[in-house]
Amino acid sequence: MSQVRAMAISRLGRLAHSKLPIQWPNAAARGMRRYSAAAANNGPLPLEGYRVLDMSRVLAGPYCTQILGDLGAEVIKIEHPTRGDDTRAWGPPYAKYKPDSGRQGPGESAYFLGANRNKKSLGLSFQHPEGVDILHKLAAKCDILVENYLPGTLKKYSMDYESLRKINPGLIYASITGYGQTGPYSNRAGYDVMVEAEFGLMHITGSRDGPPVKVGVAVTDLTTGLYASNSIMAALLSRAKTGKGQHIDVALSDCQTATLANIASSSLISGKKDSGRWGTAHPSIVPYRAFKTKDGDILIGGGNDRLFGILCDGLDKPQWKGDANFKTNADRVAHRDELEAKIEAITQQRTTQEWLQTFEGKGMPYAAINDIQGTLNHSHTKARDMVIEIDHEYCGPIKMVNTPVKWSETQPIVRIPPPILGQHTNEILSEHLGLSESDVAALKDQGVVS
Repeated sequence: MSQVRAMAISRLGRLAHSKLPIQWPNAAARGMRRYSAAAANNGPLPLEGYRVLDMSRVLAGPYCTQILGDLGAEVIKIEHPTRGDDTRAWGPPYAKYKPDSGRQGPGESAYFLGANRNKKSLGLSFQHPEGVDILHKLAAKCDILVENYLPGTLKKYSMDYESLRKINPGLIYASITGYGQTGPYSNRAGYDVMVEAEFGLMHITGSRDGPPVKVGVAVTDLTTGLYASNSIMAALLSRAKTGKGQHIDVALSDCQTATLANIASSSLISGKKDSGRWGTAHPSIVPYRAFKTKDGDILIGGGNDRLFGILCDGLDKPQWKGDANFKTNADRVAHRDELEAKIEAITQQRTTQEWLQTFEGKGMPYAAINDIQGTLNHSHTKARDMVIEIDHEYCGPIKMVNTPVKWSETQPIVRIPPPILGQHTNEILSEHLGLSESDVAALKDQGVVS
């Protein structure tokens, strides 16, 4: 072992024994670095002063920690020192590096950029004892840890909840897995599309007479990330009262089952099989689906008798309101095929834009079916500031979807662009663990960090 490396390891060891007791909720007592939001904010962001150790990758975990980062938390993203998060290789498309960036390769993947803003990247190897030692010391200084490894995987590194709670009793430790910490499937790797299939969502998604299909975005990952972030924030409130952290077990399978919502409730109450796939239609409301137009599609929602009346007037068919087959929603459901065929015969006579103008201001739900570019360039999307442009140090200006919730006093912002792999390794090890430049250089030489 080189003398420099030995000195770095010795320094890490001394830091482990010199850690001061943790106190909550006073962030200053933990020597925590605070971040100032933009001048437009009137006060600190809601999670400013909290620190997150993000040991997750791909989507559900990173989406969860991105939410925490957007709300002001300092998020330290742990990545494999050479490969990084799996999604760094999931492209194209990539945001290309600037010619003068000093970086080589295709650029930063759009997938990674979409779930990793407001985070710092630390490239670190678990295979080195020194790397595990660094993780332990960071966990001791964090409020929250998020991981998405198979149950039991982190125990061999003493990075499981039971081990870490001994050095940080206030730690909120969230485990995000496919099937949870218990149950017959707990040791199976779980991916969004598999869970969509096995836990009902795919069965009810697709056209009426077509095969089951997955949702166009990894919605189970996203809802799991939302459930996890919400639970973490509730756990922070609980810790403020008790001083104790806790382990949060979040499973894609559980979250998928929960988000079956009214469909699951109907099956439980009736005791019968579900009614299958309905495409854009609704199983118990008619008309409530997409109809073809002269140049596309329009979705129409006649959710009650009054709204159906508005639709009839807009279609220039006021007589339908008094038709015995269509008078009530129950009548319309019973004569679904007849009514929907009549409506579509009329909607195909005009363009989508013409129908939008026809129903504008009438009080009936309606919408064009837009593609993604149409959505991102939609006038309402722009008015709600849902697409922003930020300056990426290595790629230049890049556009991103903004955080969706609007706050009256402390609006979350993008404080840190999505990082390149290991971009903040030196900063994190220096500021949080007190390592010198030579200490970090020694660890890099040994492949412990990058």
